[in-house]
Formats: sequence, C-alpha cells, structure tokens
Amino acid sequence: MAVHAHDFFRLVDALADVDQAKGDQYTTLTVRGKRFGYYWPRTHTAGLKQTLSEQRALVAERPDVFEEQFTAGGFGWVVVHLDGIELDELSELVFEAWRLSAPEELVAEVPDWAEQPPLQARSRAGRSRSTGSPRRSAPPRPAR
Repeated sequence: MAVHAHDFFRLVDALADVDQAKGDQYTTLTVRGKRFGYYWPRTHTAGLKQTLSEQRALVAERPDVFEEQFTAGGFGWVVVHLDGIELDELSELVFEAWRLSAPEELVAEVPDWAEQPPLQARSRAGRSRSTGSPRRSAPPRPAR
C-alpha cells in the first residue's frame, strides 16, 4: 500500500485543463487558475481540497494517513501521506479536489472517475501541462 509520485502525477495528468507549477519545495496544481492541490516531494505528501465534512471524516478515520491542513472558503484541505493510501482511493480524492475547483461547464464535460477510471480516461484532451508560472505561496503545512 503506497502510491509513488509518478502514479500521483499520472492521475493529475488524466484531468482536464490542469496546470502544474513546480517550485523549489512543492508543486502547485490548478484547474483554470484555481488551486486544488499540492505535492511535497520531501515528505511524499499531497495536499488536496475537500469538503469540510470529508476533511473531518478522513482525518477521524485514518489520522496516520490524513491530516487537517487548513480550512478556507468553506473547504477543508487535507494532507495525504502517499505511503499509506491505495491508488484507487487517491484517485477519488484527486478527482474530487479537481471537481471542487473546476468550472461547472468543464466538470459537465468530464466523465466521473467513479464511472470511468482515470487511466482509461488519459486519452481525453486537455491534460495537464507544466508551466513556468510564478509561484504562489502554498498554504502552511502542519508539522509532523
């Protein structure tokens, strides 16, 4: 049970209209300019946008895998320890994070990953692309 960085980014690459901005310490994930996730290679963790109720449920259920990162704008961000999660569960969380930030018209065009697994969906147009966008500061990451 562990998800490697390349598998995490394969999931991200399967999403429509995603930009990856690589910084010195983390990679920021956005969909049409709205953040939905982060990846920290040093700690092999991802920060993902979720609903407040999902954030609470994940942290309560498995505190060794999930940590509360912060809350903002009615959403709860969760730190996911990739060494403690299965790929199928992570794919659901990544898709949900993307869905919560993507414009409604884009979400309507993309099949739900519950119905079409992401690696089969990789042929869709509009995959991720790395950008040289200026870095924005990441939300504070809790100490472990």
